[in-house]
Amino acid sequence: MHIAWLGKKSPFCGNVTYSREITNALLDRGYQVSFLHFSQENEESSPENYLAEVNLPFLYKSQIYTIHAPKSSKILLRSLQELKPDLVHASLTLSPLDFTLPEVCQKLNIPLVATFHPPFDSRWRNIKSGTQYLTYQLYAPCLAKYDCTIVFSELQRDLLVKLGVPFEKLAIIPNGVDTQKYSQGNSYFKQQYPQQQIYVYQGRIATEKNIESLLKAWKHAEMNLHGKLIIIGDGNLTPTLKPLYNEQDGIIWLGAILDDEKRIDILRGADVFILPSLVEGLSLSLLEAMACGLACVATDAGADGEVLSHAGIVMSTNEVTAQLKTILPLFVHHPEMIKLLGNKARNRVLEKYTLKDNLTKLEKLYRELQIK
Repeated sequence: MHIAWLGKKSPFCGNVTYSREITNALLDRGYQVSFLHFSQENEESSPENYLAEVNLPFLYKSQIYTIHAPKSSKILLRSLQELKPDLVHASLTLSPLDFTLPEVCQKLNIPLVATFHPPFDSRWRNIKSGTQYLTYQLYAPCLAKYDCTIVFSELQRDLLVKLGVPFEKLAIIPNGVDTQKYSQGNSYFKQQYPQQQIYVYQGRIATEKNIESLLKAWKHAEMNLHGKLIIIGDGNLTPTLKPLYNEQDGIIWLGAILDDEKRIDILRGADVFILPSLVEGLSLSLLEAMACGLACVATDAGADGEVLSHAGIVMSTNEVTAQLKTILPLFVHHPEMIKLLGNKARNRVLEKYTLKDNLTKLEKLYRELQIK
C-alpha cells in the first residue's frame, strides 16, 4: 500500500516526532510512503527511504501553526495526481490547507485520514483551555468531511462528537513509543551527577506548558540542594525564564535536542519526569519518559491523566505550583518512590502505549478504508 503522508519535519515538536516515528515504522513494515511537508525548496532535509518527498511552500511555520503559501494547494493537488497513493494520511498542522484537503481527496477519489493533535484540558478549567476549545469548534465541521480522524482518547472523541463530528468517523488510536528504543539502561549523562537526583522537563517552553509553575516550585522547595532540573526544549518563553531560573538554582537549560540517542541517554540517567501542562493531547514526551522507567508527575490535561493513572502522580491543572511544592520534596525524603513509580510507568506503557500496537491499529484502519 502506498501512503501519502502530509505533515511537517520542523520546527521540532510533538507533531514532527509523531510523523517521523509513524512513517519510519510504516516503511519498516513494507509500506511505500511519500512525505509531503511544509518546507522551502532550499531547506535541508534528512535523507529518508520515502518513495517521494514533496516540499509545500509556506508563509509562516511555528511549533503550533502553519500558514501555507498560495501555490501550495496546486502543488498538493498535482503531486497527489502524479503519486497516485492508495490513501492520504494528514498529521494536521493547524494550517488553512487542512480545510481544503477533503475536497482535493474527494476529487481524486483517495481515502483521507487525519490525526488531530490539538491539546485540551479535559475539564476546561482555564483560559488556555478555552482557547483550545475554540480550535475544536473551528475544526469540527472540517473533520466531519474526512473519511476518518484519529484521536488519542475517549474524552477527545466525545468532545468532537458533541461538536458534530459523526461518531463512526472517529478512531481512538493512542500515541505509542518504541519500547526497545526508549528503555532503561546505562547513562553517560548520569555520570556527571552521580550523587544527585535528576529531574527532567521535556517539551516546548510555552505558556500552555506551564513550565513557570514547575520552576517556581523547584526554587521555593530549594530542590537545588538535592538535585538538578534539566530543561529540554525551546520556545518563546525561554529568553524570559532562563535568566530568572538558572544553574544557581540547580536548573540546566539544554534547549531542543534533535539527537534521539542523546535525549534517551539523559532520560535513562534521570529519576523523575515532570509535565505541568495546562492543556495536552497525549504527550509523547511523557510516554518516552515512562518507557525509560522514570517516576512521572503530570497534570490531568488532555489524555495524560488517563495514561498515568495508577502509574504515577497526577495533578490538577489548577494550583500546579502549590502541588509541586508538596510533591517534589517527597522524592527527596522517600527515594524508594522513584523506583516503584518508574517500574509502574514502564509497565503501563508496555501494557497499552507501544508503537507496535499503535501501528497494528493504524494498519487495520487503513485496510477498512481501502475496502470502503
